[in-house]
Amino acid sequence: MVHIERTAILGAGVIGASWASLFLASGRSVAVFDPEPNVEKSVRSYIDKAWPALEELGLSDRATPDAIRFFSTAGEAVKEAQFVQENVPERLPIKFATYQEIEPVLDAEAIVSSSTSGLTLEALQEGWTHPARLILGHPFNPPHLIPLVELTANDATAAQVLDRTEAFYKDIGKVTIRINKGLPGHVANRLQAAVWREAVHMAVEGVASVEDIDKAMWAGPGLRWAAMGPTTLFHLGAGEGGLKAFCDHFKDTFNGWWDDLGDPRLDEQVIKLLVDGMASQAQGQSPHELASQRDKMLTAMQKATRHLRS
Repeated sequence: MVHIERTAILGAGVIGASWASLFLASGRSVAVFDPEPNVEKSVRSYIDKAWPALEELGLSDRATPDAIRFFSTAGEAVKEAQFVQENVPERLPIKFATYQEIEPVLDAEAIVSSSTSGLTLEALQEGWTHPARLILGHPFNPPHLIPLVELTANDATAAQVLDRTEAFYKDIGKVTIRINKGLPGHVANRLQAAVWREAVHMAVEGVASVEDIDKAMWAGPGLRWAAMGPTTLFHLGAGEGGLKAFCDHFKDTFNGWWDDLGDPRLDEQVIKLLVDGMASQAQGQSPHELASQRDKMLTAMQKATRHLRS
């Protein structure tokens, strides 16, 4: 299997800049394209801020922090790339225009991985003449700190593309899952959507404040879910009887809760309730300040648990 050394980033907003940081930290060269006029300044600033966490996590041992170049077109950026991480806006016309520009100049063995969070691989493939090298590689924000990448391939994907992509991501410290059936939102975002729907419902119903509902998550099940997934944790919840004993004991309880779950909609009234609740919780801190706190905690958690993962 060919070792991937040369990467490209198409779309260098928050997600793209985070990917660029991680690729550089892993010893790869990075070619960047984004139409924004100040893209080089913003990406270099992001890398400078991300670098201490990458060093703390031991992800920068092979680092090549200066191996980054910026290009004025997507076609120029991908010409020498072996792996392209596409992060352009989640609108099919924009993605299709990008694909039409890069497909004729891609290296014959290059892989293009889309960071799309909501579109299916089948929808993206319609923008290609020959979509065999396209794969869906959806990260969680920020990609340089959150390990997960969701991978989707199908019958139109060339042989070995999924395996090569998975090997590349694992080599830069990612944890991958394979999605066997494409759905809008993939796996992790649908789990998030389900939990947030009930959080919104409880806020609307006045069960608890927005802040306390958030607190109930990070101080409760969120801690457990950072260690193991919900099915595994419930498997452990019944001792030696395992998941079968848990389901036998709690099936009526869970069926009752599921029947009672809310189905809110983000209309203007609900949005105002959430925004006001978030403002109260933030206590004057800006999104940038809160994100900095988030990243420090994510780094600390990853560092503390990395040696426990198999």
